[in-house]
Amino acid sequence: MTTRWLTPEEQRAWRAYVAASLLLEDAIDRQLQQDAGMPHLYYSILSVLSESPERRLRMTDLAERLKITRSRLTYAVTRLEKDGLLRREACRYDKRGSIAALTDDGFAVLDRAAPGHVETVRSLLFDRLSEEQVGQLEEISAAIAQGLQEDGARPASDDVPWRRRSSPACS
Repeated sequence: MTTRWLTPEEQRAWRAYVAASLLLEDAIDRQLQQDAGMPHLYYSILSVLSESPERRLRMTDLAERLKITRSRLTYAVTRLEKDGLLRREACRYDKRGSIAALTDDGFAVLDRAAPGHVETVRSLLFDRLSEEQVGQLEEISAAIAQGLQEDGARPASDDVPWRRRSSPACS
């Protein structure tokens, strides 16, 4: 198999993407740690739940929306539950499933953290882009995400984070 090396233009684009995404995630994480005492992932969990009907969502659906593994979500939810920001409930329709529900305390924490988070995202990302570039960013990001979630003829790959199985237990 022949290696398809990146062209100089592709290499520059790749390195710019990696630098921007790492720096942006670091800045957002630092702001949320400073202002709300939580990492970006925890804020994102609370945010997704706040936008869900009755502020509740099945854990598997929450993992899919966040694009993370179920085990990573379980770890984060355990911490947020310990802090009283959400609670787990049994799923009425599937005894194997569980629901993450945002508590009033969790909503209050999110409500206090949101203005600083939005300002950080605006100042670090959107204030640096023209309207046309914002549209291009959305289009490019959506194309990448869609491509990573599809696998040929199948609607979605089993290798996306939220569908991965844990390693088999040792016998």
